[in-house]
Amino acid sequence: MSTHLVTIQNCSVYNSARQILPSLNWQMDAGEAWLITGANGCGSADFIRALAGDFEFIPSSEDALFSNVFKESVAIVSLEKAASLIEEERVNDESEILNKIDEGRTGRRFLCEVLGGSTRRHDPLPEIAQRLETLPEVKLCGVQNILDRGLKFMSTGEVRRMLLCRALLSGCKLLILSNPFAGLDASSRAILLEFFDSMAKRQTNTSQQNTQDFPHVILCTDRFTEIPESINRVLEFTESSISFCGTKEEYQKVHSSREEERSKTRAETKQAFLQTLQKIREETKVLTEESQISTTENSEQSKELIRFNNVNVGWDEHKVLINMNWTVMQGEHWFIRGPNGSGKTTMLELITGDNMQVFREDVRLFGKRRGSGETIWDIRKNLGIVSYRLHVEYRMVGDTTIQNTIISGFHDSIGLYESATDFEKATALAWLRLAGLGGKENTAFNTLSYGQQRAVLILRAAVKSPRVLILDEPCHGLDEANRQLVLDLLETIAQTGTTTLLHVTHDPSEALACEKHILELHPGEEPMYRVIENAD
Repeated sequence: MSTHLVTIQNCSVYNSARQILPSLNWQMDAGEAWLITGANGCGSADFIRALAGDFEFIPSSEDALFSNVFKESVAIVSLEKAASLIEEERVNDESEILNKIDEGRTGRRFLCEVLGGSTRRHDPLPEIAQRLETLPEVKLCGVQNILDRGLKFMSTGEVRRMLLCRALLSGCKLLILSNPFAGLDASSRAILLEFFDSMAKRQTNTSQQNTQDFPHVILCTDRFTEIPESINRVLEFTESSISFCGTKEEYQKVHSSREEERSKTRAETKQAFLQTLQKIREETKVLTEESQISTTENSEQSKELIRFNNVNVGWDEHKVLINMNWTVMQGEHWFIRGPNGSGKTTMLELITGDNMQVFREDVRLFGKRRGSGETIWDIRKNLGIVSYRLHVEYRMVGDTTIQNTIISGFHDSIGLYESATDFEKATALAWLRLAGLGGKENTAFNTLSYGQQRAVLILRAAVKSPRVLILDEPCHGLDEANRQLVLDLLETIAQTGTTTLLHVTHDPSEALACEKHILELHPGEEPMYRVIENAD
């Protein structure tokens, strides 16, 4: 019996229109557990989509060969898939027809679609639907308590766990987990790491007689962190080509050498970055001052940016925020943390106006209670936003160029629907050069990798120097270099004194030195939140 599971010899990757990866050579054998890595936009995301059948391997020479024992039995769990799932729910939303909030597909129906259930949302559920809670896959992924919640009402981490559970239930023979730890709380991350490690150990056990009797796993990540011990092979992409293919031990040496070189030049690189950023901010100072004058009064009240007075939010029997009292003053940078589904995103959506329950609660922004006559545009001209919701909305108008995506930050719009001024164009180009995207201003947003899209949305949020910058997992999908660039950018913005940060992340290493105020959410406890002032 052949030990070759996947063989790619002199094959290029094509989408429906063009070649996206040049001729490649790679082989996956029995007994191997692979990590696929590389920077944002390097080609790794296109490669795993080709493995899953989304793109096609085309021979590029006479001796070309492509074989895959998993064939069509491949499932990907990724940030991209999660975003696509929510896009689908948005497109199929029937709230206007029903004259009430359309819950859409529940987690229970979504899982049943791979267990013999219908894909038509109003058809009866199969018999197994009543005992999903007893299935080991459901317990492993920790989704028992959200089975009857609509997908579009789940947090990012909950959607990702639901996708993993569905992949496990599908019976697919190859599971590709792309950036699986991004956006997951510590508990979920530990469970997933243990799950991956146990599966990878099984496939690296060369004594197995039939490698197709159990599912295999490939891990794909933009950052060489949290790598399970059982990984024994690494495939790295750089600029759409394979730049490394070998053992994990060999790659660790290469990676350590690169990190050492980067650390030697990091201080110099950071200083040059900060000088360029300062120049951009000086050039846009007049615009920033005009915004501050038009929205701010010289009074103590103007220093209060956000206030929650005994806020309660939830739906049906599910309570998210309970009797919450919280105040944000100008210059107080907040680090917000809590487990998946604890209400972090819901809380931020009350501020941005994306949750309509804000109008029945006492939520005050910039000294005014929401619902007292202000428009959504009055609110958003003072806010910069980076969130999963915004990312999904931008993907749905993804033919916008990345230059216009950044310019839209001046207008608080999804897409750009008016002519940009010369000043706006010049400013957007300067920010793109700062982020290493110079010369790509006419590239369509939806052709970028997920991580590159995230970086562009951060630039969009920062371009107008908002009074409050709302960051919901801003480093989702970013490689190590872009992650550090973004964290440096946010630290610098905080130092200006004109913008206050509200920062949600599950990764404690992404906490900024300026974030001296911490808000912790504790679902199921009373009170369900804790405030830590002047944290170190």
